[in-house]
Parts: sequence; C-alpha cells; structure tokens
Amino acid sequence: MEIVYVYQKSRREFGRPTTQFIDRPAELLDEFAPDPSIKDTQYELRNPTHLDVQAIPEMSEHDVNTESFSYASVGMLHAEGGWPKDIDWAEKDQTARFRKKVEKDEEYIREVKALADVVEHHIKQNNAIDIYEEYFTGEHADHSSEAPSAKTLSVFKDPNPVKRTVSSLSFHPDGGRKIAVAFSLLQFQDERADSASNQSYIWAVDNPNQPELEINPQSKLVCLEYNSKDAFLLAGGCYNGLISYWDTRRGSEPVESSLIEKSHRDPVYSIVWLQGKTAYECASTSTDGQVLWWDIRKLGEPTESLELISGDVTMGGVSLEYSAAGGPTKFMVGTEQGTILMCNRKGKSAQDKIGTVYSGHHGPTYALQRNPFFPKYFLSIGDWRHMLWSEELRTPIMTSAYHSAYLLSACWSPTRPAVFFSSKMDGTLDIWDLFYKVNEPTLTLQVDDDGLQAVRVQEGGVILATGSVDGSVYLMELCNSLAVQQPQEKQSMQQMLDREFKKEKNLEARAKELAKKAAKESEAQRDPTALQPTDEALKAVEQEFYDTIAEYEQKELEANRKD
Repeated sequence: MEIVYVYQKSRREFGRPTTQFIDRPAELLDEFAPDPSIKDTQYELRNPTHLDVQAIPEMSEHDVNTESFSYASVGMLHAEGGWPKDIDWAEKDQTARFRKKVEKDEEYIREVKALADVVEHHIKQNNAIDIYEEYFTGEHADHSSEAPSAKTLSVFKDPNPVKRTVSSLSFHPDGGRKIAVAFSLLQFQDERADSASNQSYIWAVDNPNQPELEINPQSKLVCLEYNSKDAFLLAGGCYNGLISYWDTRRGSEPVESSLIEKSHRDPVYSIVWLQGKTAYECASTSTDGQVLWWDIRKLGEPTESLELISGDVTMGGVSLEYSAAGGPTKFMVGTEQGTILMCNRKGKSAQDKIGTVYSGHHGPTYALQRNPFFPKYFLSIGDWRHMLWSEELRTPIMTSAYHSAYLLSACWSPTRPAVFFSSKMDGTLDIWDLFYKVNEPTLTLQVDDDGLQAVRVQEGGVILATGSVDGSVYLMELCNSLAVQQPQEKQSMQQMLDREFKKEKNLEARAKELAKKAAKESEAQRDPTALQPTDEALKAVEQEFYDTIAEYEQKELEANRKD
C-alpha cells in the first residue's frame, strides 16, 4: 500500500525564517568628496595599465606506479596415480588384480551404468551437431584494401650487463609459443669477449620479463635451431667451431658436444636439421670451408664432410639452405665470397657434389632461402642488395637497387608467396610485397638504432621476430594484409616469376652468342688466315655458281620454245 502525504502550506512557512531581510529606502552612511589639490602630488596617471589574471585553477602533479608481478613457469609431470598405497603401479600383475577386484564390485557397476546415460546423451548430441561445420565455405576475406602495418608486442632484452649481438632466432615448432635466441660477439678480437657471458636463452612469447630456460654452451652460440620433429631438441653451433645439442627436459647444459679436433675450425654460422627418416641428423657450415653432417646420437665426429672448393679457391660457408622442398639430397651454401653453391649430397666425389655456382653479390651471402611456394626460386641477401634466383640460370632474375645501408638478414613469409622481410645495418626492417610493388618495399619500420642482425617469422605468418646488435629482440605482429594470402596471389606470382625467368634466359642466350662471336673475332685477329676459305670451299662455291647459271639458261630456252 502506498502512503502519500500532501503539504498544503505556502513556501514562506518552510525552512529557516528570513525576517532580517526587509524593504527600506537607501541610506547614506559616509561621503568622500573629490579633492583636486592632491591629484598632482599624491597620484600619478598610468596609461596604459596592464593587469594579468590567470583563470586556470592550480594543479598538482602526482605519480602512481602499478604493482609489478614476477612470473615463473612451473611444470608438472603426471606419470600415473590414484592407486592405493599397497599397490605398486609399476607392477602389472598387481594393477591387473586390483582392476579385476574393482570391476566385480557392485558399487562400481552401478556408477558405470549411471555415467553411461550421461555419456550416451553427449555422444548423441555430438553426432547431431557438427561443431566443425564451415558456414561460409569458399568465401575469403579481402584484405587488399588494408594499409600495411605492424605493431610491437614485446621486447626481449639480454639479461647480462655486457650486451651481445642477437646472432640467431628460432621459433618453437609447436605454434611458435617459445623463441630461442642465440647471443654472440661476432666482431673479431672484441674487447668485451672476456667479460661477456656465454649464455643464450629461451623465452615464452607471452612472458618477456624472465627467460624460461638458460642455455649454457662451452662457447658463445652463433646459431641455434629447434628440431621440427622433436620440439624438445635444439642444435647449436659455437664460436669456437663446436656442435652441441640440448634437450630442454634435461636442463641448461648440453647433452653432448662434438670433439674440438673433429669440429669446425671457425665459427659455425649456420646449422639446419635434416628432413630424413630420423629426427637426429643435422648439417652445419662454417667459414673454414666445410659442410659437416652430424648424428646427435653419436656427436663425437661428423658422419660426412664436404670441402667447399670451386676451382682452386676454398669458399667459406656463411648460410645454409637445406629444405625438403628442394629435394632430399640437394642443398645450397652461401659463401663469404658472395657466391652461392648448388650442391648434391649424392655426388660420388667432392667435385660432383658441388654443381652450379651463382655469382652476384659483392660481399658475404648472409641469408639464403627457397620460396616455400615455388621451391625452384630462392632469395639471397648480400652487400647492399637482395636477389631472386632460379635454379636453372646462373644470373638473378630480379635484383633490387642498392640500399643506403648494408643488408644483414632476410626470410620469406610462410603464408604469402609474394612477401619477404629484410633487415639492415641502420636498424630498419623492410617488408616487401612483390604482389603490389617490386622496386621498393611496401613498408619500412625503424625498429632499433643499431643494426638488425637476424629476422624470423612464426609458422602462422602473423608474428615476426627481429634481433638487434645491442641484444634486443623485438616481437612484432603483422596486419592481415601482410599475413593472409590474397586472391589470385599465387597465380600472379607464378606468372611474374616465369616471365622474369624467360626474359633472363633469353638475355643469357644472347650474351652467349655475343661471347662466341667476340671469341671468333679475337681468334681471327690473332691468326689472319683463320678466316680465309679453303680450296674445297672455293670449288663448291664456283660449282654452285655455274649450276645456277645453267638452270637459268635452261628455263629461258624452254620459254622461247613455247613462244
């Protein structure tokens, strides 16, 4: 029930009384008459007069810092549990007897029957509803109109006081949730070498505050690579030439390392896992001019070796491309002389194993990678340019202009056939999209003030990591237009590569013809009699001349007879 009370009084009867305010006429309390005599003696006319008035209220500045939290990764391994204390779960006889005893219990049977109805209901529900149904099959989002962009997600810093160069990056093969970073000092006779740490680290991508695992090699790591078949294994090449491998389940120390007398004699600049029948084979290259094959189960000495000799010159290996897309035995080596060696492991001799030699760069070939969609074509980075090659030609089919800064690393996008990334010594990251632009990068980012030594892309194509000379690793997220394949992109890229291949092939054939012609002319200048005709040639020409005249006379005679 609603209770209502109505007030029926005038407003003046409410509140505090106001009887002190009454109406009355104005009253003069005092009078100040003007005195002209004091105007000139006590007062001075100021014209103009400035008066500053600040109408903004006074403010005070306060600083507030949020509470910081330290994260730690904790794991738990559950082997088997739930058994009574008097049952040893490792003994199969005891567990089997206990299972038979429990299965005969009436309470167990009743519980199983009760749970069976619930399970049957959910099974029928799953069969009735397809949770993996795609409602819009064949429809693809068009991100071509989206402006290319990238944003920094997090930065991983070298925890040591002496900052070292990020020499290598490797994403965890299971979705890229971790990243392994190799730190090293690549300058010869660096003054910081004695005081710098040898440690490298593994970080969880979502926790840049503290490394998840420390890696302790015998010497500074120059390269570090995850095993794509066994995500717990990593292989690394050291500055002193050793090869080591780690099992993250066993801690920070290497499981085994190669013998110093059987290893490389220079820093190991590249190491790759082989896509063979087992997950334990890898290959490495160094500037000592060798490619060595290893089996980590017997890491004492290499299983096979190859000397990188072209002609009489020993080539120092800087980069190694050994992917399954190119073939199980074919691989490429980028050398510090600027050449690229196409090799085949099945060759009978060292000369047979080294095939085509591609020359083009003026400096070391720091990066070398096949296009994941078109394995016949590969990308190389060296000096101030990047080049796109075909296996069948000795000259590049596409060459960039000279950049103002030296190029240090590059890699293809795993999801877009026309996109690749390159890093430079001035700290900029170039993102190239050949589907839209060929002569200049689609996006250039100033990531760091120092050079970017390494760049790597996650398997999904969205997350990119780049490491700088000052020991910082930048984790960046790419927009959809740079990560999602565009409609007709693969076909257009294939047509462009084939067109450039045919054009370069025709130019190469023309260059060979000109070279042969120039060789003949030079030979004729050395031997003037080389171009003089022989007697047989003169007789043949003379006979051909007489035959032509006789044929003409015969035709003329037949024409006169008809007339």
